[in-house]
Amino acid sequence: MKQYNFDTQIERRGTDCFKWDALPAMYGRDDLLPMWVADNDWAAPDFVVEAMRRRLEHPVLGYTMPSAGYWQAVTAWLSKHYGIHTDKDTLHFIPGIVAGISYALLALTEPGDRVLVTTPVYPPFLNVPKGCGREVVCSQLKIAGGRFTIDFDDLERQAEGCKVFIMSNPHNPAGTLWGTETLLRIADICERKGLLVISDEIHADLTLPGGRHVSYSTVSPAAARHSITFMAPSKTFNIAGLGSSICHISDEPLRKRFFGWLDALGVAGGNIFAFTAAEAAFAQGEEWQRQMLEYLNVNVQTLDQYLQERLPKVKAVLPEASYLAWLDFSAYGIPHNVLADRFINEARVVMNDGTTFGGKEYEGCFRLNIGCPRAQLLDALERIAATLDATDR
Repeated sequence: MKQYNFDTQIERRGTDCFKWDALPAMYGRDDLLPMWVADNDWAAPDFVVEAMRRRLEHPVLGYTMPSAGYWQAVTAWLSKHYGIHTDKDTLHFIPGIVAGISYALLALTEPGDRVLVTTPVYPPFLNVPKGCGREVVCSQLKIAGGRFTIDFDDLERQAEGCKVFIMSNPHNPAGTLWGTETLLRIADICERKGLLVISDEIHADLTLPGGRHVSYSTVSPAAARHSITFMAPSKTFNIAGLGSSICHISDEPLRKRFFGWLDALGVAGGNIFAFTAAEAAFAQGEEWQRQMLEYLNVNVQTLDQYLQERLPKVKAVLPEASYLAWLDFSAYGIPHNVLADRFINEARVVMNDGTTFGGKEYEGCFRLNIGCPRAQLLDALERIAATLDATDR
């Protein structure tokens, strides 16, 4: 069995990499350690790179279509990992999940319609509906036992008059897994209130050992009837730059309406390497994924131990699925803007600002990306700790 090395630190500067190369323009300095954008710093699997290399041996890169092998790899993965037993007729290629969400809103709702989200949440869930002329309604999550939980009384109140619930499953930030009971309660509310559910499940394949991802559409006939599911190999296999995602809809009328809109506008075609890479990832990626998740799990444990020993004031929601952690530094009593400035200009570490996940309620909070070699994670933590130690003195 081949052993993969996730400790190798790869120089990404100079590759037009947003995570690293956008830093000077955004923050005015190039000596920052980026622990923000949700791609990882590990090499894409060798079999994915080799599949693209083989395809390049043919000199014509004309219009393309998904192969039978692509659909076989996708449907087999969905069936084995998530109990989505289907064929390609219920699936549609999507060039990216954020794009897919905007397409669904444009195709299936009207300007002014209300869209429900649970905060803190991935910023495009807030920005995309607004950009589409829809009204965003927020239900605030609670933290209990070190994980995010849903306030169902509030969710039901906020759902009144909404047309869509955009759900992050697993939840971003911090990769909280929504179990079957939680999803059934969501399905009941949305069915009674008449909400379409858009379930973003891009982090499903990053479920850590001991956890289990439950795909929303599988929990009940109602959930299958009123939902659109998005998945992708991009986060897991670090191929986000290829724009390769999948949309699954069980309900035939909903499927015909949305897929028909996509096809009429021609907005959801794939490119040669999107199909090639995704097929290789899904067909050959299980052992690589297993080893990566074991490494990532140790990163989570390392972060947890470090916080307990060196930064006990920090309240954390650690990932159950994903390489994203939610850190609350408010116990230090430092104003949010000052804290953010110190992380950039003293620690020289870039994290995602918590206020972008839902507003002023999340001042003092930051999202940390731990999908990286362990030495890089420890370097970031040491920089953060040194800055906070200096503050305490």
